[in-house]
Amino acid sequence: MYTIAALYHFARFEDPAALKPALLALCTQHEVAGTLLLAHEGVNGTIAGPSAAAIEAVLTHLRALPGCAQLEHKISHAETPPFGRMKVKIKREIVTMGQPDVDPRARTGHYVEASEWNDLIARDDVAVIDTRNDYEVAIGTFEGAIDPDTASFGEFPAWWEANKHRFHNKKVAMFCTGGIRCEKSTNYLLGQGVEDVYHLKGGILKYLEEVPQQESTWNGACFVFDNRVSVEHGLKPGPHLLCHGCRRPILPADTERAGYEAGVSCHHCVNETTEDDKNRFRERQKQIALAKRRRW
Repeated sequence: MYTIAALYHFARFEDPAALKPALLALCTQHEVAGTLLLAHEGVNGTIAGPSAAAIEAVLTHLRALPGCAQLEHKISHAETPPFGRMKVKIKREIVTMGQPDVDPRARTGHYVEASEWNDLIARDDVAVIDTRNDYEVAIGTFEGAIDPDTASFGEFPAWWEANKHRFHNKKVAMFCTGGIRCEKSTNYLLGQGVEDVYHLKGGILKYLEEVPQQESTWNGACFVFDNRVSVEHGLKPGPHLLCHGCRRPILPADTERAGYEAGVSCHHCVNETTEDDKNRFRERQKQIALAKRRRW
């Protein structure tokens, strides 16, 4: 079994690029794969290793970075490697919202434990907002949650500006996959004058891990950014595959639909890409197949 850790932490890194070499070397040493993003505002990512000890070595390193002693993570497992290689990237933001005044280190909404989430969102004076992208919401969300129908997190501020009138005299509860987007979105709403803002601590992943399925108000699967594609209650791998043309989740039955070509397109994107795009994707797929045959 591979051990998977999803993590993030907001801290102040004066020179995030200087942190990359040692972090990448440590991950390589312990055969850890995945993606870690470093920015002036902190670290974010998901990594997987062949043992719990390998992941713990990386977590220990991260917690020794300036301001990261309280870094939290969520553990899950998979029978096959969730990632092909290790990437450490330097970014402007660890989750892109495009709002320079947003600073989760200053303040965020009230954290709500997974065990208390159902009671909160059942209240008549609470509006529940899913802060994830449209393709994530499409495969699963909480009962009664509002879908902003955004293609990227950077669209959320404009959506809020256009829809804030809908939430007059309402408390706002927000959720996302692991919690990081809500750190920024709740800080943003507080800056917009919303007084009562809440968010699900640990995100959907913590809820699916801790709340028994028979008590759950979650419907569907949760999209994750690794080769599992989706997870369900108990963080068991979900049924979804990934279209490598558009990076959207699809079901096995969708591979029988018109427009599907492995590694090239699915019914979602077959009319969104040009023939030149498709030829590039076909060549990429051919190279992947050749690389697999060489490994065997």
